[in-house]
Amino acid sequence: MEKKSTIRYTQHFLNKLEDLFAETDFVLRYEKGNFKSGYCLLKDTRIAIINKFFPLEGKINSLIDIIKEIEVQPEQLSAKNQKLYKQLLQSA
Repeated sequence: MEKKSTIRYTQHFLNKLEDLFAETDFVLRYEKGNFKSGYCLLKDTRIAIINKFFPLEGKINSLIDIIKEIEVQPEQLSAKNQKLYKQLLQSA
């Protein structure tokens, strides 16, 4: 029986997502601005910008959206982040 992973909207879970993101080729920044979806993804310069005024839930959802959209090399990730990355890709 497989345990279904649910998204936990906590600061701890946000920290886990930021840790995963730190192991990718992208730089994560929190900035103010007019972002329709809460984030701006600059693929050419590998920068992801999250609206710093977004609530915790919005920041988490934005990070998950970005992680699903960018190209991540799973072999670059630590074992715990590989597991989290696979869970995020399987969640819909």
